[in-house]
Amino acid sequence: MSQEVVVTAVFHLVPGKREALEAVLKSVIPDVHEEPGCLLYALHEADENTLVFIEKWESRELLDAHQRADAVARLNAEAAGLLQSPPEVVTMSALPCGHQTKGQL
Repeated sequence: MSQEVVVTAVFHLVPGKREALEAVLKSVIPDVHEEPGCLLYALHEADENTLVFIEKWESRELLDAHQRADAVARLNAEAAGLLQSPPEVVTMSALPCGHQTKGQL
């Protein structure tokens, strides 16, 4: 049985490019939500120059398929020039503890 994975993808944008980058990121969400294995794909704001996707996938294999999907390719192409650096992507596996639903994503 494959274990679910949680991902954070942090985007540090070029100052003054917030609206453009936010539009690019939001444009891929509907397609990603339809991908097999997508349990969560939600955009968050860390500060005025940092946007973060918090993701949850049914398995590493389905996350790998997502990373090869058209939506990710489109995001990468359209975000070129809007970012200070490549996105910081961290993939994690839960270490559940405590309350059954509060101790893990």
